Amino acid sequence: MKLDILFINDVHGYIAPHNELFYDENGEYIAEAGGYARLHSKVEEIRKKNPNTLLFDGGDTFHGTKPIVDSKGEAMVPILNKMNFDAMTSHWDFAYGPEQHKNITNQLNYPNLACNIFKPNGELFSTPSKIFSMEGIKIGVIGVAALIVDKVMPPSFAGDLRFTAGLKEVPQHIDKLKKEGADVIILLSHNGMPQDIALLKQVEGIDICLSAHTHNRLYSPVKVKDALLIQCGCHGSFLGRMTLNIEEGKIQSHRYNLITIDEKIKENEEMKMLVDPILEGYKDIQNNIVGKTDQLLHRYATINASLDELMHQGACFVTDTDICLSNGWRYGIPIKKGDITEDDLYNMAPMNPPVSVIELTGKEIKSMLEENLSRTFSCDPMKQMGGYAKRIFGLHLNIRIENPDGEKIQELLFKGNHIEMDKTYKVSFITVQGVPKKYGFNRQQTEFRLVEAMKRYLEAHPHFSLLKNKTYRLV
Repeated sequence: MKLDILFINDVHGYIAPHNELFYDENGEYIAEAGGYARLHSKVEEIRKKNPNTLLFDGGDTFHGTKPIVDSKGEAMVPILNKMNFDAMTSHWDFAYGPEQHKNITNQLNYPNLACNIFKPNGELFSTPSKIFSMEGIKIGVIGVAALIVDKVMPPSFAGDLRFTAGLKEVPQHIDKLKKEGADVIILLSHNGMPQDIALLKQVEGIDICLSAHTHNRLYSPVKVKDALLIQCGCHGSFLGRMTLNIEEGKIQSHRYNLITIDEKIKENEEMKMLVDPILEGYKDIQNNIVGKTDQLLHRYATINASLDELMHQGACFVTDTDICLSNGWRYGIPIKKGDITEDDLYNMAPMNPPVSVIELTGKEIKSMLEENLSRTFSCDPMKQMGGYAKRIFGLHLNIRIENPDGEKIQELLFKGNHIEMDKTYKVSFITVQGVPKKYGFNRQQTEFRLVEAMKRYLEAHPHFSLLKNKTYRLV
């Protein structure tokens, strides 16, 4: 039997074609990609050729753009049901709390799988696994939601739920599925590529790992022991296709292709009729030009992110601060050289959080940044708590990421001088992920929300240019 496994991950609410970052021999460039109307066309083309096709969503689906956030994820439901997925798992999909997560997923015509989310009484929050049968072959699928939801995300995401890494639970469900006759085992995980590789090294019996969260754009599978791992970038710009030849209940061979969802793929008109009305009410912000940039802006980098510098400049402008901190978010499409629209600003942080200020000592700033670097670059994948390195404006760090935890910062500079450990600095920040509650004093939420802050900054500085000195320097 020939089985096609199709996979997307980390769409982050980008339902229509959009700017995507690509690379060639000359560096970075932007081209249009994605959109569910194109995705649907490609999926149906494959299904028509091979009815033995399974389609999976790796999560980070119901959050990331203003139209989707405004609907608390529910605008996605008709689109996803039209796609006819077979299963998904979750991370930012908990952004509206466990009750809304359950409300959304109950409207889907396929299950949300997670074997690692527990209620206070120890019961599972979600269906842990499912078996699919095709031509006498049974394919068992186990879901693993992001382990970090109850650890570093805002407390409202998890509520009283508990999330594990799945190291204990996954083997139990492998055994269960095999007893039920599963020939092939698929792990559908949102823990991230490093975490998934760590799990695959410790757990026997997984054939295919559909990995998400870390936005890796893999053009060929990664082999870990007997398992094959794939991950398909982000924003719905790519579709992974793994074709398995299965004989006598065993995988005999495989073929993989990472398909770019570009303008060569014709949009499905029925899907387009579901997508377009959702965006109709947002044309004003899509057409409202608020500034210009002389450089391509994006946040597709582990340490320095040009897109976040614009966000920080806005926060500093309205708060009269010189330092700004925010989380190392991965999602958010790039802005090409030229016009900046109001919609571009919302794509940076679609929840449009308030800008806050706080007082931090130099010692607290260094401690917080060392903690973040230790999490980002931890040698133990299960201690990597998601996202890229903390985004920083107004400071300069010379770092050695190979150094032991707590000793990665060689120099921490403010306005060209070493930061003073006992001095107090007024800092602006964006969300509690920017400055965790255990740090600082005189924490205050200002009257400005982030989008308004950036608009005010661009009114005063219509042509945005990046600072020449990057925040992080690897030494």
